[in-house]
Amino acid sequence: MKKLTLFVFIAVLIGSFSSCIVLSPKKYNALLAQKDSLSLGWEAARIKIETLEEEIARLKADTSQMNSHIAELKSKVEGLDANYASLRSNSSSEINKLSDNLQKREARLKEVEEALRKRDEATNALRDKLQKALLGFKQSGLSVDIRNGKVYVSLTDKLLFDTGSIIIDDKGTQALQELAKVLKTQPEINISVEGHTDNQRVNNLGQIKDNWDLSVLRATSVVRYLTEVQKIENSRITATGKGEYQPLVTGNTPEVRSRNRRIEIVLSPKLDELYNLIK
Repeated sequence: MKKLTLFVFIAVLIGSFSSCIVLSPKKYNALLAQKDSLSLGWEAARIKIETLEEEIARLKADTSQMNSHIAELKSKVEGLDANYASLRSNSSSEINKLSDNLQKREARLKEVEEALRKRDEATNALRDKLQKALLGFKQSGLSVDIRNGKVYVSLTDKLLFDTGSIIIDDKGTQALQELAKVLKTQPEINISVEGHTDNQRVNNLGQIKDNWDLSVLRATSVVRYLTEVQKIENSRITATGKGEYQPLVTGNTPEVRSRNRRIEIVLSPKLDELYNLIK
């Protein structure tokens, strides 16, 4: 703006001088050169101003765009904050639910562990009673042990039956009688009688066709004695035949076969309470 004012002033001065005095060619040419120089300066200033105005317009557009982008980002941040608050609230609720469920499970686990502890105590006590009651038959092939939380009373076939027979002999009835005395004091105990044979084929035994028949009929004979003679409740007892397919030991010697020919009386506590806890 100052250059423009200067230019106008000089032009007016030149005009004034030209109207009232005569300039020498040298001075005149100097003034013309100065005028041209001022004109060039004015044009350069004008171009620079236009460039600056364009730059200002571009910066304004960029600023507007950036403000719009900032507003968009701000909106997203607010949305994320809302989502985070919601998730945090939901997470707290879920954590509380999980904590409650965990406490309930821990309480139920303690109940199950207590029920199992009581079962194991009862099982061990029953084994001890049976071992004392049946001690006199140990040398005849009777054993009492615990497997998988159940008491197994194993009687070899020579203690109960003659060879190939399904009729219990006198010594066998004596052992079963002592067993029944204990079982009558344990009404909460379920009884399963399993018949087992060796791997030798059955020959010439009349109605008994194979080892399946022999194992089932021997188990049934024991069940009939316990229920009909010793008056054990029928609802507590079952008979099954396993044939030769669950041997105690493998092999084919007389000793191995003798061990595998047996009646196993499996005693297990009623687990209704435990099953209810597990549901």
